[in-house]
Amino acid sequence: MKDLISVNQLDEKKVFEIYEIFKDYKNRYKNGETKLSDLRGYSVLLPFFENSTRTRTSFELAGKILGADTINISASTSSVKKGETLYDTIKTLEAIQSDFIVMRHSMSGAPALVAKEIKSHVINAGDGANEHPSQALLDTFTILEEKGKIEGLNILIVGDFLHSRVARSDVKLFNKLGAKVSLCAPQTMIPRHLEVFEFDRVYTDLDKAIKDKDVVIFLRIQLERQIKPFFSTLNEYSIKYGLNQNRVNMLKDDAVIMHPGPVNRGVEIQSELVYGNRSLILDQVENGLFTRMAIYKFLLSQ
Repeated sequence: MKDLISVNQLDEKKVFEIYEIFKDYKNRYKNGETKLSDLRGYSVLLPFFENSTRTRTSFELAGKILGADTINISASTSSVKKGETLYDTIKTLEAIQSDFIVMRHSMSGAPALVAKEIKSHVINAGDGANEHPSQALLDTFTILEEKGKIEGLNILIVGDFLHSRVARSDVKLFNKLGAKVSLCAPQTMIPRHLEVFEFDRVYTDLDKAIKDKDVVIFLRIQLERQIKPFFSTLNEYSIKYGLNQNRVNMLKDDAVIMHPGPVNRGVEIQSELVYGNRSLILDQVENGLFTRMAIYKFLLSQ
């Protein structure tokens, strides 16, 4: 396993191998070991052809903590603006002798195409509406920390599943680990070929969906990927599919909420609930750092 392109590459054994590395790094960091040497002498290139805050920052910081040299590359400042193809850009980066390429791209499948052509370890940091495997791992680890297990949990994913690479990776990984995964979304945002995803139930009514769930993950409305309207207004969406205090009161006593970020406050989640006592959103952000440290180490060990 040279690369991490899809959660399809991960079985339960590999997930828990990465989880053990994650726990070790997190414990060491919390105990004051903020500079390590596991990647000393290695280089990490981060070509991000789409905007990112959490993913790029955590991958970059993870590399730095482990001792790697990291270089950020954005589409706006690269030769892509001059018409250079993706293939030529990546071959140019490989010629620099990078050990890791952490790549985000708007085209589904782009990291997989790149990984076939180069010797560097390629990590998919999000490709179109396809996959986001490192986010699925950090979501899984956040739930494991909070609940102690994934198997048997009732997990609900709410919102723009049609355009969400996070949701696609989450569903695949949660199912591998034995969770019961349900979807709640407007009919227009439910994929046409729903049978390719293993859902326990599919809802269009959030009030019915939310009551018996252990974890509820809200998805960002991805207006930048929508070439046509899927609902009349953001206010209408918030009324039908957003988290408000009334819906918090419907949750099980120990249920938690998550969101991959960034949150459209007042749309997916009411502002005062984003960092409320049910929320694991900041835990997800923190765990993103240690998950990405673990991914680097895991790929080196393969």
